Amino acid sequence: MDISSFYNLSSGAVKEAAERYAQEQDALSTGEFGSLFDKAIANLNTTNAYLSNAENEKIRWALGETENTHQLTNALQKASTALQYTVTVRDKLLEAYKEILQMQI
Repeated sequence: MDISSFYNLSSGAVKEAAERYAQEQDALSTGEFGSLFDKAIANLNTTNAYLSNAENEKIRWALGETENTHQLTNALQKASTALQYTVTVRDKLLEAYKEILQMQI
């Protein structure tokens, strides 16, 4: 998938994701599995941080410590998107693993 057009966007998050994708493709092409694995762990940690932040925002809102629903909604959306991404990557990895297992040598 060509994502070169995303580099021209002004959103910092999109630029960061596009650069991360390019780095992952470079790691794959050079056979650096360790680097790819480290990035996968970092992405899991990021997802966990987003989920934790969303939970903290929900608690703060429920206790009345904040009335800013924008922060709550933002945290919940980030957590949801990160979790969907992580689950999709996991599903694709399991699909690839099953396909490798079914290969006949």
